[in-house]
Amino acid sequence: MMIDVHCHLTDAVFQNTLHQVIAEAKEVGVRAFITSGLGFKDSLKVLEISDYHTVYPAIGIMPYDLRDLELVIDLIEKNSDKIVAIGEVGLDYYASGDTDRKIQEKAFVEFIELARRLDLPLVVHSRSAGKYALQILIENRVEKVVMHAFDGSVSHAEKGAEKGYFFSIPPSINRSQQKQKVVKRLPLDNLLLESDAPALAPNPNEVNKPSNIRISAEWISKLKSIPVSKVEEKTTENASTIFNIKII
Repeated sequence: MMIDVHCHLTDAVFQNTLHQVIAEAKEVGVRAFITSGLGFKDSLKVLEISDYHTVYPAIGIMPYDLRDLELVIDLIEKNSDKIVAIGEVGLDYYASGDTDRKIQEKAFVEFIELARRLDLPLVVHSRSAGKYALQILIENRVEKVVMHAFDGSVSHAEKGAEKGYFFSIPPSINRSQQKQKVVKRLPLDNLLLESDAPALAPNPNEVNKPSNIRISAEWISKLKSIPVSKVEEKTTENASTIFNIKII
């Protein structure tokens, strides 16, 4: 039994195959999906497809495109009893686009304050900005954090783990020495499974699917020399705790 803590089921690539994609994931043991909205319109779709038994919603916005920031914040406030997290939000120093770092950081702090007020966890995007995202989170004493597909140094990841933060591991771990190092060094208590579907596939030119979190689990098992069943059990427990969901 596994939980995909971060995917994008509203992506256009799944428009005609969503039921099939979910069915395939269930066949390999995925029992729940947390699908994250990217901006206002996408977050509306996330709320529409969520059934609160298998698919759970999170609302966020990409740090490099904050045009609908106020609309997204308003949507989060109005649906705070329906969503399981705020995210993904954070920093992106790789694809900055038209949004400079200072603007990104200001928006990130705004989401941090909102998450604290609504008592919701944050799912954090930190591409090429892991050190800085963690610094802001720790300085603001944030407690409920999932670092999604963290690409920073292991030493910084360890500082986050010391604060109780979770790090979700995508199937691209099979081709990422950095993510393999993170898994080796962090305790299982701080790990989760994510697909980030349709991105971060095991093979870079393929469309990723939630069923591939089985690959994440197998790599964690291999790197930590523990049974896959133990990885599934603990990551499911971790996900259920941080997102306050019950998987039957």
